[in-house]
Amino acid sequence: MADVEETIKRIQSQKGVVGVIVMDSEGRPVRSTLDQETTTQHAALLQQLSDKAKNVIRELDPSNDLTFLRLRSKKHEIMIAPDKDYLLVVIQNPTT
Repeated sequence: MADVEETIKRIQSQKGVVGVIVMDSEGRPVRSTLDQETTTQHAALLQQLSDKAKNVIRELDPSNDLTFLRLRSKKHEIMIAPDKDYLLVVIQNPTT
């Protein structure tokens, strides 16, 4: 668990990073650097988005799988790294 904390601190210290969320395979937040309300909202929506993106990739090519998803809006850039047991989400401000 110390490795996880160290990794989260390293990511959080990068320029422009607003928050980091680690979720389990069910979409429940395990660790977050954001407040509870923001974490809950982002966790629910990004879990759904990740699942849909995985389904699209598999539908296009059944032998392929989603390894990374990156979204950019005017305010934020959201990077999602799905794994078998966990989902890592990093939210950053792209203008900084």
